[in-house]
Amino acid sequence: MNVFVLCTGRSGSKGFIKACQHISNYTAAHESLSDKCGKARFKFPENHIEADNRLSWQLGQLDEIYGKQAFYIHLKRDAEATANSFMRRFLLPKSMIYAYANGIKQLPPEQLNSNERFEVCLDYVETVNSNIEHFLKDKPHQVEIELNEIKTGFKSFWEAINAKGDLSLALAEFDKKHNKSSSKKIYWQYSFKQLWLKFLMVLKSQKW
Repeated sequence: MNVFVLCTGRSGSKGFIKACQHISNYTAAHESLSDKCGKARFKFPENHIEADNRLSWQLGQLDEIYGKQAFYIHLKRDAEATANSFMRRFLLPKSMIYAYANGIKQLPPEQLNSNERFEVCLDYVETVNSNIEHFLKDKPHQVEIELNEIKTGFKSFWEAINAKGDLSLALAEFDKKHNKSSSKKIYWQYSFKQLWLKFLMVLKSQKW
């Protein structure tokens, strides 16, 4: 049986997979096929646990290929906490939140103030969670796990998929920091881009 961890990102998915790698009867990976297209995007091995927040934009294809046969986890975190975490990555060009703001919402990230950036982050979180909830409406094998109760939820998940391995080592992974954002570097990158953009706008407004 295949298992998919669906989430917004910034909600503990990397730590979840680290814990799953202590399961002996399943393989587990984080965003292992995110750079693939077409059918190759979904060619996961059997008895595999995959966490990839980008799958929330390809749920139609996921349904066609795995449908009701797979087991799904909706990994959730408090919406405002998740949005604040995305705020620290807002100006990274390859980040999901940058792509959402710039590509989907058509809001140039460098031109947004702090309140506007947070509004976009919160909109992203609410959109993705809504997509996942709708997808899971008819799925018989699923569980919702809140990040603030991750150990309790993981134990229930472990039992639900008949996992074998070292549960104590798996749970210990949640005491570690995984995929932590480094906000200082991003802050200065963002500040420089804002200043440069304002400088260009001033130049354009000048009449020579």
